[in-house]
Amino acid sequence: MTQPSPTQFCAIDLEAIQALTGHIAILVTPEGGMDGAGRRVNRLCKGAVARVLSSAAWEKLSDGDVITLAYPAGMAADAVHLLKLARRVTPREARRAGAKLRVAAGKAAVHLYAGNFTRSADLALGVVLRGYEFGDHKSKAPDLYGPITVYGSKPDEIAAKAAPLLAVAEGVFFTRDLVNAPANVLTTTRFAEHLSDLGAMGVKVEVLDEPELEKLGMRALLGVGQGSESPSKVVVMEWQGAADAQPFALVGKGVVFDTGGISLKPAAGMEDMTMDMGGAGVVAGVMKALALRKARANVVGLVGLVENMPDGRAQRPGDVVVSMKGDTIEVINTDAEGRLVLADVLWYAQERFAPRAMINLATLTGAIIIGLGHDNAGVFANDEALCNAFLKAARGEDEGAWPMPLDDSYDALIKSRIADIKNTGGRPAGSITAAKFLQRFVKKETPWIHLDIAGVASIPKDSTYAPAGATGWGVLALDRLIQDMFDEG
Repeated sequence: MTQPSPTQFCAIDLEAIQALTGHIAILVTPEGGMDGAGRRVNRLCKGAVARVLSSAAWEKLSDGDVITLAYPAGMAADAVHLLKLARRVTPREARRAGAKLRVAAGKAAVHLYAGNFTRSADLALGVVLRGYEFGDHKSKAPDLYGPITVYGSKPDEIAAKAAPLLAVAEGVFFTRDLVNAPANVLTTTRFAEHLSDLGAMGVKVEVLDEPELEKLGMRALLGVGQGSESPSKVVVMEWQGAADAQPFALVGKGVVFDTGGISLKPAAGMEDMTMDMGGAGVVAGVMKALALRKARANVVGLVGLVENMPDGRAQRPGDVVVSMKGDTIEVINTDAEGRLVLADVLWYAQERFAPRAMINLATLTGAIIIGLGHDNAGVFANDEALCNAFLKAARGEDEGAWPMPLDDSYDALIKSRIADIKNTGGRPAGSITAAKFLQRFVKKETPWIHLDIAGVASIPKDSTYAPAGATGWGVLALDRLIQDMFDEG
C-alpha cells in the first residue's frame, strides 16, 4: 500500500539553510513580508528573492500560489519556492497552498520554513495529500515522493496538531489504493484480506461468507454476485474507542467490478468500473484513520463485497428477490445492483448494532454526475441535524457535498406491479429514486444519510489534492464528523 511522504517537524536553524539539498519553501505575505528564514535565503541568493517580490509576476499571483527560483546561487538546494500566503488563513486555504507547493516541488524532498505560521499542520497536510502516485502495476516502480521537513518556532506543538491529520492522510491513501486497483487484483477475497489486516491496528474484523449470508437471508446481495466466480462477502469492522457508547455505523457498496450483469453496460468506459467499490473503499479508509489516531469513538464499518458479471447463473431482469428485511424486489435492471447490495447490509447493520446514526456511501448512479459533476457528492438524509453536521464537516475538510431532495412523491416511481418495490424507476430523478429505494431499508428511528459518490470517488483529471484517478473523497469529512459528533475525548 502507498505510504504518505515521511514528515517531521524541527526547530529552525538558519545557518543550516545554505547546505540543505532538495527544495526549500518559504512563506511570504502578499505584501512581501518574510520571516528570518526568508531573509536568510534572500541574503544567500544575493537578493534574488527581493527581486521576485518586487516583480509584476509576484503581483499577479493569487493567495496560495507559488513562484519558483531554480538552482539559486549560493545555496545547495535545487530550488527555492516562494509561497504567497497571508498570516491568517483558514485550514482550507493552508491545505490548498500546501498542495500547490507539492506540485511545484514535484517529487523532491521539501524543507518548509513555516516560522510561527498558525496553520502549519494544515499546510503540511496539503503537501502530503498531493504527494500520491499509484504505481503498483508498472514494470518500473515510480520514484517515491521525497520527505517533508517542517521547520517552525514551536515544532512540538505543530507535530501534535499534525499527528491526527497525518493519520487521516494514511486512511485517504488506503482508500485511493483500493479504488485505483484493477479488478483482477482486488477481488472480493483480496479486498476482504486487506480489511482483515486492519486487525493488527486494533480493529475487530469479521468476514461473513456466502453460507452465512444465505442463512441471514441476504438474498438481494447474493443475487448480484451469483454470476461471478468471486464469492460474495460482507466484512464487518468494529473500532471501539469509547466505553459503552452506541456505535455510529458506516456502510459501503463494494462492487469490485460492475459489467452491468445481464443488462450489460456499453464497452466504452467499462474499464472504469473497477472503482464501483468506492463506497467500501471510503469506509475502509475511515476505519484505518480511526485506528491510527486512536479515536475515542465507537464506530462500525460494514461493506458488501460482490462482483456483477453476466453468466448462465446470473440474475435476470424480471427476477424477484427477497431482501433480508423481507421486502420483495423486482429486478428491472441488473445494472442497478448497488442498491440491492446496500439494502441487505443496511438492514443487517441496524438489526445487529442498533446504531445511533448511519451513513452509507456508494458510487450509485450516473445521474448524480449529470446533476453535480465531479465537484460534489449527493447528500440524501432523513435527519436534518445529521445532514447539517455532515455538510459542515465536508465544508471544513474541503470536500464538496450538496443536499438533494428525498420527498415521498418519488416513491411512486419505484412501485412494482408484482413485488413490493422495483430496483429502478428509469431515467427521471435517477439518483433520487435510488436513494428512495435505500430509504425503504432504513428504520424510521435511525438518523441516516446516503452519499452518492459516483462523481467524486474517481475523476478523470487532477484535483486539488490528488492526481487523476481515485481521490479518497469522504475520509476526511467522515473523520471530522466523527470527531464533532461521536468522539468522547
